[in-house]
Amino acid sequence: MPDTVDIPVPFDQYTETVRPEWIDHNGHMNMAYYVLAFDEASGALMRYIGIDQPYRDRTGHGTFTGDFHIHYVQEVVEGDPLRFHQRVIECDEKRVHYWLEMYHDEMGYLAAEAEAITLHVDLSARKVTPFPPEVQARVQSVYEAHKHLPLPANLGRQIKVKRR
Repeated sequence: MPDTVDIPVPFDQYTETVRPEWIDHNGHMNMAYYVLAFDEASGALMRYIGIDQPYRDRTGHGTFTGDFHIHYVQEVVEGDPLRFHQRVIECDEKRVHYWLEMYHDEMGYLAAEAEAITLHVDLSARKVTPFPPEVQARVQSVYEAHKHLPLPANLGRQIKVKRR
């Protein structure tokens, strides 16, 4: 298994700036662009694991999102710098369950959280398939580096109206 010493804990290798076209009629980032920003951050994690365009070209395999949930915490506006923290919660031979946090990079506050499950897919058959051994080892090494972090409070959160 690859060494976990150099794996960022949490993974924090993606930053972004809130773009003007992401702003809605309320003057803050539109919810659709939270999905876009989290998707780009997820892509950074998948590339780190080794699932990138050369991998897709070479193997005919890639990833699909199987489930995705966002919890909005505090708004961000045009020009705000963002930093994303990610961690692998669990994994198996076909799936990666991971958690993402979006922070305002200057003020430090948590803007949003997301939870996702990514599926490894044979792109020609459009079917979920096991990771090849070298990718599975990399996924497992990231999980091993992250498994000691405390579980996020909103992990598995259900949507519901809170009665007062």
